[in-house]
Parts: sequence; C-alpha cells; structure tokens
Amino acid sequence: MLTLADDLGHLSYVVVGDGPPVVLVHAGVADHRMWDAVVPGLAERHTVVRYDLRGFGESAPPTGAFSETEDLLRLVDHLGYDRVRLVGASWGGRVAVEFTLAHPDRVHRLAVLAPPWPRYHWSADMIAYDEAETAALASGDLDAAVRINLEMWLRGPARSWADVPAGLAEQLRGPLRTSLVNQGVVGEHSQGVTAGDVAGISAPTLVGIGKLDVADFQDIARRYAAEIPGATLVEFAAAAHLIALDEPAELTARLAAFLAD
Repeated sequence: MLTLADDLGHLSYVVVGDGPPVVLVHAGVADHRMWDAVVPGLAERHTVVRYDLRGFGESAPPTGAFSETEDLLRLVDHLGYDRVRLVGASWGGRVAVEFTLAHPDRVHRLAVLAPPWPRYHWSADMIAYDEAETAALASGDLDAAVRINLEMWLRGPARSWADVPAGLAEQLRGPLRTSLVNQGVVGEHSQGVTAGDVAGISAPTLVGIGKLDVADFQDIARRYAAEIPGATLVEFAAAAHLIALDEPAELTARLAAFLAD
C-alpha cells in the first residue's frame, strides 16, 4: 500500500485501474479489503482508490484531533482529483455524505450502502448490541467483542451462520479486531459527523441496503432515499449489513451502471 503521512500519523491507500476516479470508503468494522471482490469489476473502467480510515487496517491510529471528512479531502487533493465518484459503506457511507455536504463541487456521483443517521433513535436490539460490546471491551474480552460484532454486522438478525457465505467471518475477523483495539483512541480524537441536511445534496445518489440487515438500517436507508433529492434506493435480497461481502457481483453491476452515467 501507499502512504500519505501527516502530523497525526498516516493514511494507507491503494490505487488500481484507469479512468474516472472512484473512491471507496470502508465500514467501521472493516478496512479497505472489504472491497476486494468489487474492485476488479470497477477497475475495468475507473481508477479505483481504497484507503484505510485512521486506526483501521494499515492506517496509523490518530495522535490528535482529526476529521474523517478532511482526511478524505486531503487524500483526494494529494491524488490530484478535482471531482470523484464516491462510494461509502456503513460508517464510511456517512463519511461520504459529510464529504459531499462539505465539498459538493468535488463529488460527481455518490453511492452509500447502509449508512448510519446522526442522532437516530436506535431500537432496543441495537442498544442491547452496543451494551454487550461495551461490556466485553470493558472486561478485556476482545474475542467476545469480535464475536458480538460478527453476529450483528455479518450474520445479521435474519439468518443463521449456515446461510453466510463461506470464509467471510475469517476474512472480516482481523480487520474487525484492529478496529476494536483502536476504537477508544479513534473515538477520543475523531471530530465525528454533523447532522447536516442531506436535502442539500445535489449529486446523483444511490442508496443501497441489504434486506437481511438490521431493521434500524433499513429504515435509515429509506430515509436517506426519501430526503436526498432524486436518490435511488436499491435493495439487495441476499445481503445483511455488509453488501460488498454478501453480494459483490450484484453490487459491482449496480455500481458500474450507476457510476458510468
């Protein structure tokens, strides 16, 4: 991977393909590798950029206050792109939304997959998940915290492990473990996101959601699709929260068509 260093550490990124630039922003329980099965199809017509957010994958944990949005701007500027097509999953989706709101002239098209909504009133199930993860980390049981997250975000509430594509749990386990180890320092220094009005987004937008995802995120996806002018909602029948892992071929086809317009 390539490295973009600064006073707070560094961002690690990789670039493949040729054509109009597409930047992929990973979920908060993953790293740039969650896009492995999607990149080859997109790289046939695009320059595809993937990077690890601070404290994820190969990017260093932050040593001071930082903004995910400004990190993305720094990377795009470093690569010399005036405008990009932007795709974000889960937390990365909200980063992509924030970037589009802050720098509308830099985004040609926007695709967000199961992004969170700031200050959303979470269900009892989501609160129970958060409490279980917090308790596991507080007791020093990292393995339990990893298991809790795999069950929530990979398996999801609507299927058994027998229904999850083979190998995905092991593929996600390492990146998830890194994210949990660095969760405290990232949370301490991240400036977070605002509750900016998504009705101000003018870029053509695709909102994706897995039909096997948590009910809260299905509700949130419909909210994004309703409030972003002209947004298109796409449902993935065989996917839970991490669409790029569950349905990479269908996601690649949907993104390729959307980003090419």
